[in-house]
Amino acid sequence: MSEGALCLVTGATGYIGGRLVPELLAAGMRVRVLARHPERLRDTPWFDEVEIVRGDATSEADDRRALAGVDVAYFLLHSLDTGPGFARAETQMASTFGAAAAAEAVGRIVYLGGIIPPEPLEKLSEHLRSRAEVGRILRDSGVPTAELRAAVILGSGSASFEMLRYLTERLPAMVTPKWVKNRIQPIAIRDVLRYLVGAADLPADVNRSFDIGGPEVLTYLQMMKRYARVAGLKDRLIVPVPVLSPTLSSLWVGLVTPVPAGIARPLVESLRHEVICREDDITVYVPTPPEGLVGFDRAIELALQRIRDTRVETRWASASVEGAPAEPLPTDPQWSGGTLYTDIRQREVAAAPHNLWRVIEGIGGDNGWYSFPLAWEVRGWMDRAVGGVGLRRGRREPVDFWRVEQIETDRVLRLRAEMKLPGLAWLEMTVEPTGTLTCIYHQRAVFYPRGLGGHLYWWSVFPFHGIVFGSMLRNISRTAERLEPPRVNADARLDGGMLEVG
Repeated sequence: MSEGALCLVTGATGYIGGRLVPELLAAGMRVRVLARHPERLRDTPWFDEVEIVRGDATSEADDRRALAGVDVAYFLLHSLDTGPGFARAETQMASTFGAAAAAEAVGRIVYLGGIIPPEPLEKLSEHLRSRAEVGRILRDSGVPTAELRAAVILGSGSASFEMLRYLTERLPAMVTPKWVKNRIQPIAIRDVLRYLVGAADLPADVNRSFDIGGPEVLTYLQMMKRYARVAGLKDRLIVPVPVLSPTLSSLWVGLVTPVPAGIARPLVESLRHEVICREDDITVYVPTPPEGLVGFDRAIELALQRIRDTRVETRWASASVEGAPAEPLPTDPQWSGGTLYTDIRQREVAAAPHNLWRVIEGIGGDNGWYSFPLAWEVRGWMDRAVGGVGLRRGRREPVDFWRVEQIETDRVLRLRAEMKLPGLAWLEMTVEPTGTLTCIYHQRAVFYPRGLGGHLYWWSVFPFHGIVFGSMLRNISRTAERLEPPRVNADARLDGGMLEVG
């Protein structure tokens, strides 16, 4: 496909579509997006780089407006709802889209479906039957269609990956359905995106399905154990039993994870089948890169990279994520991306912003933590007792049992805990000026739990947060308000000069 070709992406507020858009832009394509609610895309990093058409893919008129002049159309619309009529709605939408693409003389459709096991269709889960039928409808539309079929996609935000993540992290021991012994060929989101972009360049006479998968075939049980090892968790005790039906399994998943039962059910039903690639013909058109496909362990590392790099601000403030397809996006569901516990507080401060910063910058050491000193001392003793660094390690770098991770003078101080914890913890203090002698103090504590022990730890200390973090907020603010305001050099003021801080 020549550089500058126009691509339409449907499902841009979804997991795959939101990550495909920047890949197409990076490949030199022009991108148009069809979205029912364009406002949901406003926080994406590529919002200003694409053309957005407001419309509903179930409307042929809307489809034709969006498809006008398009070279390649990506059909990435799925339903993970197994309510009455969901399959009929999916196939009708595919028929409408295919007819509109043919009427607008679109050069190619690219569709991402699921790997279809070699079984009679009537024996497949309704979820997989619908995926297969959508692919057939698009291939029969008269527009050359590349149907890419994938199993479990590994990346933060993928429903399949999130189910794997939460089950493994929250349950050190579990009784599972017998389908955990079925074989699966998972694929990293990076490879899925590479195939999707590459499919735009297929010859015009190619109109077929392609299985796409990663380099390893694993059972779900092996995937959970491997995830635990990569995530630094203890080995999981997993006992398969034959008594859990898909319905009971999905309710169980909904109970122990934040993945809604309505989404867990079609995923669980599909896991009843072995989903492995039966061919790798896609490599004829989209060659495997010299470094090979992304393996399972590496895919998990990439999906967890947000935490390991401690770039937790993407989850705190729904900030955009740049160039990292395995990480969460602002459009992802709230239950995706792993659990982050937060304690967020703020207070208006009647003090010069610089004075508040002076207090924040001097925190720790002899100045203490402005709240419940005995609690901080006890926490330091406990940490040292289990081999941690303890409370007193110096004043600057690190600050007691915290490491300075980010510092922007007069604005933000972010500390990362070095104490022994069943997870990772940060404390961030921010100054927001509102006037010469007024500002707002923002304080955020964030905890990323590791395993069930991490969740139990957070909730065991949660009752004390009001005392520790609440008094910290008040006392830091009051200390700043008692400081003498900065002095202004009169001569410098007359000359339009700088503020002299006393």
